Amino acid sequence: MALVIDETAQYLKKTPMSVLGSAVWGRIHAIGSTVPVSGIYRCEGCGDEITSNKGTEFPPQNKHQHPGSAANIGWRLIVQTQTKG
Repeated sequence: MALVIDETAQYLKKTPMSVLGSAVWGRIHAIGSTVPVSGIYRCEGCGDEITSNKGTEFPPQNKHQHPGSAANIGWRLIVQTQTKG
């Protein structure tokens, strides 16, 4: 079962933040930093979403750009996937 937060547009089961209780929710991650947990992340600057696996790196700036915009690129976890391994 995937865990979601209120900002997720569509969900089947809402999980209260108190149940999640993890520091990964609400943290904004920089481009190229290491992904802390597998899941779906939303760009704070433009709203685009990506899937990322734990231990890999977030896309570098040359892979995710904001044409004609000065908005910062930062990734926020919106759906945490429950994976084994």
